[in-house]
Amino acid sequence: MNLMMLLEMASSGFGHRVAIGSRDGSGMTYQDLYDQSGRASDYLQQRNVEHVSFFDESSPALPVSLFAAAWAGLPFVPLNYRLSNVDTYSLFERITPTFTISDGAELENIISGVDGVQSTAWHLFLTDSAEGAIPEPTWNMDPDEIAVLLFTSGTTGDPKAAVLRHSHLVSYILGSVEFMGSDEDEATLVSVPPYHVAGIAAMCSSIYAGRRIVQLPFFDAYEWIDLAIKEEVTHAMVVPTMLSRIVEELEKNPSHKPDTLRAISYGGGKMPRPVIEKALELFPATNFVNAYGLTETSSTISVLGPEDHRIAVESSDPEVRKRLASAGKPLPSLEVSIRDEDSNEVDPGVSGEIWVRGEQVSGEYLGHGKRLTGDGWFPTNDGGSLDSEGYLFVEGRIDDIIIRGGENISPGEIEDVLLQHPNIRDAAAVGMADTEWGEIIVAVVVLSDPDFFSEPEILGFSKEHLRSSRTPEKIIMLDELPYNETGKLLRRVLKDGLVNQDNSEG
Repeated sequence: MNLMMLLEMASSGFGHRVAIGSRDGSGMTYQDLYDQSGRASDYLQQRNVEHVSFFDESSPALPVSLFAAAWAGLPFVPLNYRLSNVDTYSLFERITPTFTISDGAELENIISGVDGVQSTAWHLFLTDSAEGAIPEPTWNMDPDEIAVLLFTSGTTGDPKAAVLRHSHLVSYILGSVEFMGSDEDEATLVSVPPYHVAGIAAMCSSIYAGRRIVQLPFFDAYEWIDLAIKEEVTHAMVVPTMLSRIVEELEKNPSHKPDTLRAISYGGGKMPRPVIEKALELFPATNFVNAYGLTETSSTISVLGPEDHRIAVESSDPEVRKRLASAGKPLPSLEVSIRDEDSNEVDPGVSGEIWVRGEQVSGEYLGHGKRLTGDGWFPTNDGGSLDSEGYLFVEGRIDDIIIRGGENISPGEIEDVLLQHPNIRDAAAVGMADTEWGEIIVAVVVLSDPDFFSEPEILGFSKEHLRSSRTPEKIIMLDELPYNETGKLLRRVLKDGLVNQDNSEG
């Protein structure tokens, strides 16, 4: 197995189709992408490096460098260009010797003093690697070769490099995407950053399916809508915060709406139910898909499909309707199990840790080995439950569990209830230190109409819908919650801000 298999099949099956870029004929075809990747593989091998890194926003150089690295047998390492200079310096020290494709502006100043880093701007990389003959397809088919290294967010300690081998990524694509399954007029809008597993997965999936990729390097709701209209985009992948901003933009300017969208997939964080309900209303002819996955599992684990969305939003049964907040059912190629603290499987409806097993699951970190059980299960450190019909409900990181009076409480359960309040647009529940209870529950809310904020009214709403042990002791209103660019709530940042606020008030 090698990622180059996917591109080779695409170039052979529909080489004339535009792979990357505009539908006006200026884009790069699948045959162009194959040829350019081949020449670039020779270019990279001449650099005598051990990694190919990418330190920039999305551009046509991204797919070329990914597949050129696979052809050359070099791990591809997309880096977070939004990190501080100190953190960026540290990551580069860990991947030398490397050849880096960058924006060509700030990188030299940031990595000055790191030996073993060669770099060039992305447009120069495409130009300089475009010369010469296309090499024979001599890439290594060893499935255990490293394809991609993705650094985790590192919320505690230094970021770890998740290892995705060719077998993991290819297994995911073959198990979830139909070859040449897209019509020639289909186009997908990719706005997630290159260093997120969803960006890598979206690119590989689209190439195998034969769908044109339209790149939006920096997300802006108006620009996203405008580009979707201009390029007649049919498919898109967004994170919850992106969809929320798209919904807000469409409510302000309903005439500025893309009519060609057939499907929108979302994931990467918790989707507030009011947002997805409004999106379903604004895009009645669009299929929505919720995909839950992890870097360590090569992306998607479970999917809530279009029909699931329709049934849930139209149902009067509370048990069926609440599935709109679920992550759907596991992919057929994967097994999902919910385990307690002793690693024993729990009954449906009971919360525990989500475990996953399958060929696409890596669970491995560079220098730290594999975090798999003897029989191949990966404990995700995400809390969740499966209902009686097999729908997966994700409750957030195990580390975020609130321990009040010795009872473990999932923030997700509280947040789901708060989001049912007609004036609450977004919500987060966190545990704050307390001498009597260990932790108390503090709810932070973002309101649709801040002028009508009433802490007693929201506390009363919570008491009506939650058990007493799960009722927040305090409600705080903010203009917005802190999220990273891939849609994950920065719960630690939120808690630290509340602690600092309490200290300053004290």
